[in-house]
Amino acid sequence: MSTPNLAHTSEATPPSSPTVDLDLVDEEEEQPTSNWAKALLGKRTKLHHDPDAIATRRSVFDDLHLAPFYWPKKDYENIHRFDPSARWTYREQKALLRKIDWKIMFIAAVGFSALNLDRNNLNQANSASFLSDLHLTTDDFNLGNTVFRLSFLCAELPPQLVSKRVGPDRWIPTQICLWSIVSLCQFWLSGRTSFLACHFYTKTELPIRLAGFWMSSNFCAIVASFLAYGILHLDGVAGKAGWRWLFLIEGLITFSMGVACFFSMPPSPTQTRTWFRPKGWFTEREEVIIVNKVLRDDPTKGDMHNREGLTPRRLWTAVCDYDLWPVYILGLMFGIPNGPPTTYLTLLLRNAGFNTFNTNLLTIPSQAMGIITMFVITLVSESVNERSIVSMMEDLWVLPFLVAVYALPSSPNPWLFFGLLTGLLSYPYVGWCSRNSGAVASRTVNASLYNMCVTNKGLSFSLTFERMPNSRYERGNRILIIICLVNVLVLYPGTKAYYIWRNRQRAKIWDAMTPEEKAHYLNTTKDVGNRRLDFRFAH
Repeated sequence: MSTPNLAHTSEATPPSSPTVDLDLVDEEEEQPTSNWAKALLGKRTKLHHDPDAIATRRSVFDDLHLAPFYWPKKDYENIHRFDPSARWTYREQKALLRKIDWKIMFIAAVGFSALNLDRNNLNQANSASFLSDLHLTTDDFNLGNTVFRLSFLCAELPPQLVSKRVGPDRWIPTQICLWSIVSLCQFWLSGRTSFLACHFYTKTELPIRLAGFWMSSNFCAIVASFLAYGILHLDGVAGKAGWRWLFLIEGLITFSMGVACFFSMPPSPTQTRTWFRPKGWFTEREEVIIVNKVLRDDPTKGDMHNREGLTPRRLWTAVCDYDLWPVYILGLMFGIPNGPPTTYLTLLLRNAGFNTFNTNLLTIPSQAMGIITMFVITLVSESVNERSIVSMMEDLWVLPFLVAVYALPSSPNPWLFFGLLTGLLSYPYVGWCSRNSGAVASRTVNASLYNMCVTNKGLSFSLTFERMPNSRYERGNRILIIICLVNVLVLYPGTKAYYIWRNRQRAKIWDAMTPEEKAHYLNTTKDVGNRRLDFRFAH
């Protein structure tokens, strides 16, 4: 076994001669399946019994002809740690992953949870006297949600562009603090008008951690339900309703977390040292491993530095990326069947006869089950390397519960109604938009466009859930069942078929090229990201 190379240059240069790379790991030799997946799903993989064996993955940087065309830009913030000759062991990689999980992913999950704490407290306020105190009807609540989602829709893309210019380490904490101020100001809501106005991993390591990131939202919702149960008991303190204290206290909690994020979000793995953290988080050796591991997995991450804004041309190119339109359509449609039940859960439970405090506690089981189903579906997706069909499981899960709710009598047993809603809202979730974007510049815009589509689906809630005399929204549920069937029978299979066809189309051209022809293409092409012939879509 060769000794891992600890050396690196201040600015690596493309190789001028072939390098010895017999110690590198091919992709099929890796272990993308986690220990959890192997235990739960019986997935067998080729194991590396020696923890001191080389874990460095083979990449285009080891190809004499192709490496120069994938080299990071000179102003890439981590270029001084980029060294294609660097090698590291499985022992080092595993220890470093644990460190990144704790230092980066945990902090990101806490920030995301803080933001969701304020996003979800309106539903908890609905379990109290929020609507009656402000003399609001359900139609006013629908209108408020519509105004919020429209505002969110209009504000989705510009902040992403700001984030790319100033850096997410500065912009995300700012957003959390600003949102918390809006939330806590709802303490002083007085009526209808004011209510409307208020409103570092590889692709094989990332899925399970993104699942943990999204599961943190469910965990936050569970904590928020317990907080709401306690805070709403403050009803009448200082002559104020309990829901007002809910907005104020949770807003202050979020603001505190936002301020903390200013001191805990580094710009990059090589920029963790600062005046309040002089030693930084990673050693020089660890920085080398992180940078080279990430770039070997995805060379496009070296295309931009973390303070580089998007040009209008790159923005327009991302908008016109028709290969991502199928994912956008799914983003517009996939969440509609479960969206209204999520939004109106507390109102539905209150109408079923549960009191304010029990209603908040009864929202917990679906959130807890959602954590389990999301974790399991991610392991399945990781194990079988499948996205579209696995993502379709969300709609397949929701469909029978929607049919059961629709078939209930006009005055169902409250606990049966609660059980069906809990099962419906325990759906699994997995996504793959950023995986198909390609270039870093495109991902920023593509993620925003996808989120805009997801927000757009929320605008249809007030149309699909009109107020019915028995408060069970029969017409709306019927529409949700139809949409769910369209998703399962048409959209998901169609999206998978499209990406299979696109990959075969490109492979036919790319695989027929000689190494010299590939080098010429990469040297002269104006295609970027997923427009390049060597890019393959995940499906």
